[in-house]
Amino acid sequence: MVETVVSSALPVDELLSIKKNRLEPEHQSGREKRICIVTGTHGDELEGQYVCYEVNRRIQAHMENLRGIVDIYPALNPLGVDSITRGIPKFDLDMNRIFPGNKEGSMAEYIASEIVNDIDGADLCIDIHSSNIFLKEIPQVRISEETAKKLVPMAKYLNVDFIWVHSAATVLESTLAHTMNMRNVPTLVVEMGVGMRITRQYCEQLVDGIFALMREEEIWDGEVQQPREPVVSTDGEVSFINAEASGVFIPTVEHWKNVKKGDPIGDIVQPLTGKILHHIDSPVDGEVFTLREYPVVYEGSLIARILGGIKR
Repeated sequence: MVETVVSSALPVDELLSIKKNRLEPEHQSGREKRICIVTGTHGDELEGQYVCYEVNRRIQAHMENLRGIVDIYPALNPLGVDSITRGIPKFDLDMNRIFPGNKEGSMAEYIASEIVNDIDGADLCIDIHSSNIFLKEIPQVRISEETAKKLVPMAKYLNVDFIWVHSAATVLESTLAHTMNMRNVPTLVVEMGVGMRITRQYCEQLVDGIFALMREEEIWDGEVQQPREPVVSTDGEVSFINAEASGVFIPTVEHWKNVKKGDPIGDIVQPLTGKILHHIDSPVDGEVFTLREYPVVYEGSLIARILGGIKR
């Protein structure tokens, strides 16, 4: 059933509404677990749109297998999704920097607080993001060190390739995930694909994982795919590769492929002169889990991230 989580008046007699679709079993005991699937916080991150569609479609095709409550929030920032804008249009505001919000604050703060209140009390939350238009990310879950003990076992069911455990110092307290984790709602942040695009293969990979996790949490009892075994960042160290010149980046390595120290990653070239400005080699043995997608780069631009020191 489609419900309005929160709404707010806009100029010219328009209305901003955040909606969710609640799917629940026909017969309930009152002890059902609840999972929230949220996305669309950043309007230029579209991978989650297909995930929401596919989760909806699969559940509704086999409602007899649903044992818990599934709340699907496809667009926490609908104005951003409609305009393909990362933040809230006209406010120049990143929505994922204002949680937990404030019921008595500005419109954006009020909406954030109502979203938090609606998710509060859930047994699990999956917060789906994409990369930006410049970088391509493999399906991964990002977790803070302080929540790793609780969340890593859950994340292993999501069928992702990589679980990146961040130091607590890099986690922003103003994000939805941090807010919900501090409210004892285990929240997993998924990052995958490219901004403004839908990578169907990655989305379906994650959807398979969501159903595997729902089965583990006794929310779903239909057949599920066996999740792949992810690499966990505690097994290795992340190396960042940045451009040392401005030009056009031509990769020579594939995404999520093993490289050896000294293997070529790509070249930054100058079309006007036909010269290579920066030849890039891998500084470590490892896996390329982030790779530059948009070819125009400037000095300092991120080219790749490599997870080193792992054995596969």
